[in-house]
Amino acid sequence: MTATPTTATDEGTPVDNSGFEELFGGSPLMAILRGMGVERSLAVSTTAWDLGIDVVELPIQSAEDVEALRVVAAAAKERGKVVGAGTVVSMEHVAQAREAGAAFTVSPGLDLDVVRASHDAGLLSMPGVATASEVQLAMKAGLTWLKAFPASVLGTGWLGAMRGPFPRAQFVTTGGMSAANAGEYLQAGARVVAVGSALEDPAQLPRLAALLDPATAS
Repeated sequence: MTATPTTATDEGTPVDNSGFEELFGGSPLMAILRGMGVERSLAVSTTAWDLGIDVVELPIQSAEDVEALRVVAAAAKERGKVVGAGTVVSMEHVAQAREAGAAFTVSPGLDLDVVRASHDAGLLSMPGVATASEVQLAMKAGLTWLKAFPASVLGTGWLGAMRGPFPRAQFVTTGGMSAANAGEYLQAGARVVAVGSALEDPAQLPRLAALLDPATAS
């Protein structure tokens, strides 16, 4: 009997997402624009890019979200920026993300089938984790960049607790993040903090700019 060849997406075969290191380029912030529609998504993305936040994520939960992703991805390409699809929880979402021009996918939970489908589509994939078991399973699969979600519920102490057993894990904190608490999560060990509505609040923009470039802090 002929053995079935092993492929990069076979169950148990490591799937590498270390490309997020280069994608973020050392920046401590990314933008998540959920359900804003086409025009508002493009406007807030532009605010993020002008501020120095190069990576933007648009969750895709409706046809309008997918269209917004398509428009923002096209604008990002012109500026040399990177846009990804969030709340990717199915094979259909992966296909939509690729067709819309996304460079990566992000999921709220750990679904290795979605991770491998993204890999097959040429997209980096970042799953969500909230427990030590999920972190361990994700890292066993070859994933080092992980979304800590919901970060405001997990708290900064969670990051410190995970650092001990999983020193190679790189956490992107998502959920309830703002200019008011982003610094705390970065100090606690987050590699990147994802902000959303803060980008529409003029009062928070200087504080976000200070996180991107501490030299601008007063």
